[in-house]
Amino acid sequence: MLVDTEGLENFIDENAIHEIIRTTTQPESARVRDILDKAREAKGLTLEETACLLQAEDPELNEMIFETARAVKRAIYGNRLVLFAPLYVTNECGNNCTYCGFKADNTELDRRTLSPEELQREVRVLEDMGHKRLLLVYGEHPKFGADWIAETVQTVYDTVAEKSGEIRRVNINCAPLDVEGFRKLSDVGIGTYQCFQETYHTKTYAALHPTGHKKHFLWRLHALHRAMEAGIEDVGMGPLLGLYDYRFDILSCLAHAAELEKRFGVGPHTISFPRLEPALNADIAFNPPYPISDMQFKRLVAVLRLSVPYTGLILSTREDRIMRRELLDLGVSQISAGSRTYPGAYTDPNYDRPDVQQFCIGDNRSLEDVIQEIVQNGYIPSWCTACYRLGRTGEHFMELAKKGFIQEFCHPNSLFTFKEYLHDYAGEATRSIGIPLIQNEVDNFPAKRRDLVETRLHRIEEGERDLYL
Repeated sequence: MLVDTEGLENFIDENAIHEIIRTTTQPESARVRDILDKAREAKGLTLEETACLLQAEDPELNEMIFETARAVKRAIYGNRLVLFAPLYVTNECGNNCTYCGFKADNTELDRRTLSPEELQREVRVLEDMGHKRLLLVYGEHPKFGADWIAETVQTVYDTVAEKSGEIRRVNINCAPLDVEGFRKLSDVGIGTYQCFQETYHTKTYAALHPTGHKKHFLWRLHALHRAMEAGIEDVGMGPLLGLYDYRFDILSCLAHAAELEKRFGVGPHTISFPRLEPALNADIAFNPPYPISDMQFKRLVAVLRLSVPYTGLILSTREDRIMRRELLDLGVSQISAGSRTYPGAYTDPNYDRPDVQQFCIGDNRSLEDVIQEIVQNGYIPSWCTACYRLGRTGEHFMELAKKGFIQEFCHPNSLFTFKEYLHDYAGEATRSIGIPLIQNEVDNFPAKRRDLVETRLHRIEEGERDLYL
């Protein structure tokens, strides 16, 4: 595939974003309070308002930001939390990203691409854990085109484990394709196409991506445009925090989101915000040029929730369990769990292997351990995929979400998927805390809705699966 950047424009105005950051440094308390009053309406924030909150260092103002984010998160998402796992299909790569263990010139990395049979084995392990949603991750090697990626997606969908195991949602993180290539992925039924710009600062981007297709900043910047032109309605974006000033990259990411909404009527389905983590033979990954503190990181997540209240916020296992727990309340709506970051990892008994993984992870707990903790904190784990199969995606999903749809449909559907998990996969300790949580949620439904939910929960107990509203 040829990379053609002719006619592509950089819609990220670097000078304007730097000026916004400069003029909102140390915002006045009254200004921050006014912005938070607006944020409670869940209608989003401007870049200037977002920059003010990102730079509010006063502890009292920080707590006000956190509390506002908690309130908005509860109002829109309730206590529902979506879970997924990444599945690495290949770590072969043609790029030389200086911060990544998969970079082409890392000769110490054990390269591997899963065969269809190996991919099936990985999927069955994940299905036997209880996973229903996967993110397939591919090294960006030019020899892996859209046809091959589409075949791997179909292999995943066709793989069914013995219990009630089947994958109902396959999301994709792969190299940017042309419109025709993205159309092939759309035709095979992928969910979200995810592509991170890493950093939006062009000078830094060029220094960090010296060779390979990824060196073409504009080709990557317009990847989500091409995906949406091809019919993929749900896309995901995000910066890699630590490569450049996080304030600049977060504001640029939001400008990117606004550009998509202007062009296609809807912004990204999800935003991710991974922090740079150590990786084999990637010195910059051990010493980020722009480190972000834990407090800055927590504030960033809270501010994102206020800036784009209806956009899913994804948290990976790069963060440790303590940070992950704190961020659930502040705005995160999706988390990975039981993750491993190299091809063949889920069938590998010795999974902690820096010689093969893309980066080091901070939360090594199993899926069930993560579920137990979030349930103990009052969250309902969800593997719901109803919207995608009923066509409630893209602009249609956002329209419904703003009318309270998430609570009306996604909340009951989360209970159905959690009920499945408890019956088919969970241990006794998890069932002992999960069943009472479901019952408590059911008791709080209005009477008419409660009857409908209880009927479907009973049908699941009787052996039916994959029920949704």
